[in-house]
Amino acid sequence: MSTMNISRPEGLKSCVDQQVAERGYATSSEYVRELIRRDQDRARLRGLLLEGASSPASAPADDRYFDSLRARIAGSTRR
Repeated sequence: MSTMNISRPEGLKSCVDQQVAERGYATSSEYVRELIRRDQDRARLRGLLLEGASSPASAPADDRYFDSLRARIAGSTRR
């Protein structure tokens, strides 16, 4: 694992220290890693949403659509 030093103002340091204490993180590094992972997940989700928004429209997701999904799932779990 590589090392990165981060400078932050005292107000942000206090905020990080408080989050570490309240949320049960072992270190401030663990907390920052979690923030980075969440940011990566958010960026991935945004990309997927944009991809979906720019894709052609398909059949509506109405009650009939969800009923057919439930039926498929129920059929696949009975095996």
